Formats: sequence, structure tokens, C-alpha cells
Amino acid sequence: MDELDLAEVEREICRLPDVSIVRLVAELDGRVSEVHVVAHQGKHPKQIVRDVQSVALASFGLELDRRVISVVQLGGTVLDEAFAPEPRPSIVAITAEASGMRSLVRVTLALDEEEAVGFAEGSIATTARHRLVALATVDSLRQLEPAAECVDVDHAEVLRIGAHDVAVVTVVYVIPPAEQLVSGSAIVRPQQEADAVARAVLDATNRRLAYVSAP
Repeated sequence: MDELDLAEVEREICRLPDVSIVRLVAELDGRVSEVHVVAHQGKHPKQIVRDVQSVALASFGLELDRRVISVVQLGGTVLDEAFAPEPRPSIVAITAEASGMRSLVRVTLALDEEEAVGFAEGSIATTARHRLVALATVDSLRQLEPAAECVDVDHAEVLRIGAHDVAVVTVVYVIPPAEQLVSGSAIVRPQQEADAVARAVLDATNRRLAYVSAP
């Protein structure tokens, strides 16, 4: 989308009764990466975000991810609402079951009011357990975030760094013809290596998925 089109989108969004000012920021490829909205008080920021998405889609066929839209609400001269909160997946539960030489890992994630259970099966070898947790986390994430279909696990392990154990995960984003490797990390809490691996996966994906189009 060129610069003139962005200006037209801004003008159309400003026709919403609750919106005073809007500014769209695009990358070099034309993809909108930031939407800044100044709005009046009265309507919840989440509803304003939905209104902005609806206008952009209905009028221009432009799909805006809710996580790139920030809303500032002004009441008199006081800034009352900094931005609409960005929901992110959270870990609900992680379980592992061993049967003979095989292990089944389940990771449950929640996003808003929705939950999803991801699965991964493999060897009971200690060298495989962290990768299984990472795979199950991505499997769950794909059910909550369609854009995560382009994500795969490259490597997962727990390292000793100074006085702390740190889970480090690398994931690859496959967007043909390109592939991009991204890392995430999380401090290991006492007796919670699996939790740290899952948090490292989310660290590698939370922000970046906002800029990936779902297949």
C-alpha cells in the first residue's frame, strides 16, 4: 500500500465518532506495522481497536492485527488510557507421560478465554525432552495463533550461565522463499525446566507473530 493510500485509510478511520487522530506506520514493503490512535473517552479501547480493524477491512481490504494498534484516550487534559493491552499466550499446564522408550508431552496455552493443548511425542532420552516441550508448545500455539503455522522448532536446551540455568530455544520462521532463525530465552525457576523451555518459545514468538500474516 503506497503513502497516499495510507493517508486515505487514516482519514476514513478518523470518521469514527470516538477517534480524534490516527497515524499508520508502514514498513518498506508496505506492510502496516504500527497504528496509533488518539480517541475520546467513553468506549473501551478494545472496542475502538475492533472498530479500526472493521473500517480498514471493509473500506480498503486491509487486515490490521489487533496487536499493532495502540489507543490513547484523552479526557480533558489528562491522559487516562495509555494503550489497549496486547493479549499474549500464557502457560496453563505442562505434563509428560513415559511409556516404555517413548514420551508424550502436553502443553496447554491460553489466549484471552481460549485454551489449546499441544502434543509432541518422542524418545525418553534426556537430550530430547526439552525439544519435545518446545514442539508441544508450538503445536498449542498454532491452534491459538494461525500465523504460527510458519514456525518450527530448531533447537531447545538448558544452559548454565553464571549462577543461573537458562532455557534457550531457537525457532525458524518459514516464509517462502525466506527462512529466519529467532531465539528466545527464559530463566529456569527451581524444578521447572519444562516451564522455562515453554516460556522461551513464547519469548521467541510473542512479538514477531504480530507481523506475520496467517497462511
